[in-house]
Amino acid sequence: MQWKLFADLAEVAGDREIRVETEPGATVGDALDELLDAYPALRDRVLDDDGNVADHINVLRNGENVRAGNGLATTLQSGDELALFPPVSGGRA
Repeated sequence: MQWKLFADLAEVAGDREIRVETEPGATVGDALDELLDAYPALRDRVLDDDGNVADHINVLRNGENVRAGNGLATTLQSGDELALFPPVSGGRA
């Protein structure tokens, strides 16, 4: 499974695209656990003090925020693309 990381998350991990191994029937949460196990420096940036995905972090599966569906319990399909987006600010006034 392929994760795409954006902004400072890519800097923390040292790469914008990271492959993790998942089993058939795995969930987005399983893939996130694999990512955070492989890159523990991301854990403090992605999870809150209770171990949940921080409110300001968006977890996307195929461009859709998983919070709109089954959240981290969303089952993955072959070829799915996962992404982590931190809050983004800036632009012109």
